[in-house]
Amino acid sequence: MTAAAPDAGAELARYVTPGGLQTMRLELTRLLKQERPSVVEIVSWAAGNGDRSENGDYIYGKKRLREIDRRIRFLTQRVENAIAVDPAAQTRRDRVFFGATVLYVDESDRETTVTIVGADEADSSQGQVSLLAPVARALLGHGVGDEVVLNTPRGPERLELLEISYPPPQG
Repeated sequence: MTAAAPDAGAELARYVTPGGLQTMRLELTRLLKQERPSVVEIVSWAAGNGDRSENGDYIYGKKRLREIDRRIRFLTQRVENAIAVDPAAQTRRDRVFFGATVLYVDESDRETTVTIVGADEADSSQGQVSLLAPVARALLGHGVGDEVVLNTPRGPERLELLEISYPPPQG
């Protein structure tokens, strides 16, 4: 019997840019040092006001504490298991890898620019797509001039890579 191969998707989900990791750490610190203590104080005050069953401050505070604690557990796990990858350190800048900013054109001649980032830092309004997103998976490993097929709900769509860039090397 052979051992199961590690899940590549789970490994890739751990990738994060240094900036994304810093953002998660800052949020974790804010929750632990500011927000949670503030809500604990409100809940303690509300608990001292008598009947908790009809005390809105107490009920909402306990609910908010559960939400904060859940987010703290999530962020702690993500920060501890994160693999920080600095796109500026990429040496193969002719291919699409994690951290690349890619300009591509679709079959309708629409140009789109995306930056491939970690799952926890993706923000489509900023043109940032998760490394796990279908478009990122289609682009990975390809170079300028390559045509790739992106499987969409409407069917396969051809994309042509026009430009690949990375942040400038540090130092």
